[in-house]
Amino acid sequence: MLFAALGDPTRLALVGRLSEVSPQPLSRLLANAEMTRQAVSKHLGVLERAGIVSCEKVGRESRYALERAQLDLAKTYLEEVSRQWDARLSRLKAFVETT
Repeated sequence: MLFAALGDPTRLALVGRLSEVSPQPLSRLLANAEMTRQAVSKHLGVLERAGIVSCEKVGRESRYALERAQLDLAKTYLEEVSRQWDARLSRLKAFVETT
C-alpha cells in the first residue's frame, strides 16, 4: 500500500511539501494547488492510511505531519532490493564475459 500511495504524482508532491515543513495545516497544503480542498483531502487520506502522514486536529484545523519512519522502512527495503539486483547483474556480467 505504501508504494501504491507514493505512485501518484499528486501524493508524491504532497509528501515533498511535508518533507520541507512538517506539520502543515491543510490550508497551507492547498496553497497553489490546482485542485479542490476535497481532492487534496482525499489524497492525504490515502497517505494517512498508508502510514506516510498523520493528521492532528487543532481546533477546526487539520494539521498533517510526515511519518518519516514509514519512509525509512521503504528506503531500507529498496536498498535491499537494489543490493540483490546488483549482485545478480554482477553474476550475469561475469558469466557473459567468461563465455
